[in-house]
Amino acid sequence: MHTLRLRPLTTTILLLLMLATLVSACDSGIDNAHEGMELYPLDKMPAEVQAAPVTVQQAYQFAAANPEALTEIPCYCGCGAMGHTSNYACYVSGQEADGSVIFDTHALGCSICVDITLDTMRMMKEGKSIPQIKSFVDETYAKYGPSNMP
Repeated sequence: MHTLRLRPLTTTILLLLMLATLVSACDSGIDNAHEGMELYPLDKMPAEVQAAPVTVQQAYQFAAANPEALTEIPCYCGCGAMGHTSNYACYVSGQEADGSVIFDTHALGCSICVDITLDTMRMMKEGKSIPQIKSFVDETYAKYGPSNMP
């Protein structure tokens, strides 16, 4: 029986190529998550958001650009006690007189808020209506706590 033996350098190169392929496949999935969606410019976001993981950045960008969608979607992380009344409030606390967005940093550290937003983005891309998305969010996230919507 004949055994194939690879030199250490060849093995290392092969492993690096496989790793590069895997990383590029993962990165393209994240980058395409927002494709075709209206997003607020990242360079107009607070430094904390710009330094956050890509999925958190995209959730903030989507929230700031799509208030009409996220004000209809609840959050289940317990933020109702903070005065939040929708998933949108986890990202945006208001607007300045000039119309610029005032960001809330709550969602920077809350995976439930971000997951709800990412689900909303995905379902909107699939053509789901806001009531369908709200129903999905209610069914999926109610186990984590009470809805923050009155």
